[in-house]
Formats: sequence, C-alpha cells, structure tokens
Amino acid sequence: MLLDKPAELRRVTPEGTRLMGLDLGSKTIGLALSDTGWRIASPLETLRRDRFRADAARLLALVDQHGVGGLILGLPVNMDGSEGPRCQSARQFAANLLQLRDLPIAFWDERLSTQAVERMLVREADASRRRRAELVDKLAAAYILQGALDSLVG
Repeated sequence: MLLDKPAELRRVTPEGTRLMGLDLGSKTIGLALSDTGWRIASPLETLRRDRFRADAARLLALVDQHGVGGLILGLPVNMDGSEGPRCQSARQFAANLLQLRDLPIAFWDERLSTQAVERMLVREADASRRRRAELVDKLAAAYILQGALDSLVG
C-alpha cells in the first residue's frame, strides 16, 4: 500500500515491527533499519542491483529476516521540487514491489542526502575514497530513514 505521508505508517504497520529505509541507485540499493520503537536508523547493507526480480527477492528476504513492517523509499526530488526520471523510477520500483507483496510504503524527500553523508565521511571519518564508496549508499539510506523517523516524533 502506497502512503501519502510517513506518518500514516503508524496506523497501518504492526506494533513492534521495524521500518526499512531504501536509497535506490542505478547500480546499488542502500538499506537501513530502524529499531522497533522507530527512534533510531542504522545502516544495514548495500545491495548490488541486478534484475528487478532478483533485487526484490533479496530485499523481501531481508524484510522477513528483520521483522520489517513498512518501507521508506528515498524520493530523489529535484532541487526545485519537481520530479524527474529518477523519481519516476523510484515510484515504479515501489509499484513493482507491491505486486509481489503488500507492504506499507512511504516516500521521503532525499534531496542532498548522499552529499550530506559524503561530507560527513570526509570530514569526520576521513575515509578513503574506496571506503566512502562502500559506505555511502547504506549511510544515505540511514540518513533518509532517520529523517522520516524524526518526522514521526513531532
């Protein structure tokens, strides 16, 4: 079920389940998990993209393994607020996933999430370029998920 706002997850998601954040890229999918109280997002892993069916099978296996009750997908809105081809791709990914399993899915504006994570890695972790590439997608997913979680508190 596609939701208009992440706040709607509270009424449709079973108590005690986690949320999973996704940062959809053309080559990878960054994944993050919330705690069961929906307060903290933690990076989980980065999946290398393959065909949709293979990606969905791996993703849904992780949903089952971690007791996930809903998804937050990063929506790559343009800086002017318009939606381009990348947004259409994210929306199509959600629609295709819903054909395989009915999960609550909400979108979260991910503008600048990857850049924020990359700046943090350079400034605070002084990570090498190779190490940053390994971390950035799952950290961006955690950044997206944490933004959505923070919006649910207020």
